[in-house]
Amino acid sequence: MAKATSSAPSQRMLRVGEQVRAAITQVLQRGEVRDDLIEKTVISVSEVRMSPDLKIATAYVTPLGVADHQTVIDTLNRHSKFIRGRLGGQLRQMKYMPEVRFRDDTSFDNYKKIDELLRSPEVQRDLGDDGDDNA
Repeated sequence: MAKATSSAPSQRMLRVGEQVRAAITQVLQRGEVRDDLIEKTVISVSEVRMSPDLKIATAYVTPLGVADHQTVIDTLNRHSKFIRGRLGGQLRQMKYMPEVRFRDDTSFDNYKKIDELLRSPEVQRDLGDDGDDNA
């Protein structure tokens, strides 16, 4: 009988995801990937989500200072097998080395939209009116 899986990640998935995130960050910081685009781009790894069986790691990255994020993401995905091999030294405790997939992290864009909405004149007016009534 198979156990039903919940939509929330387990503590183990979160812990392993954080270890993989730190390992990927170290590989990118040390400049081990020999590609001009990756070497000259500052890449922020914001989160790594693990599959329930811990065999697939989806890394959400944001290339800083680059207008075309997709080119950097495609380049990282092209080098994913090399990066996976470089993770072995830092993730020795894992039974299987996870396959690494890179995705664009759009959460910063979402935060920016929310911030713009909160700073809009309509919202400021509504917030100002509530503050005046309570004073």
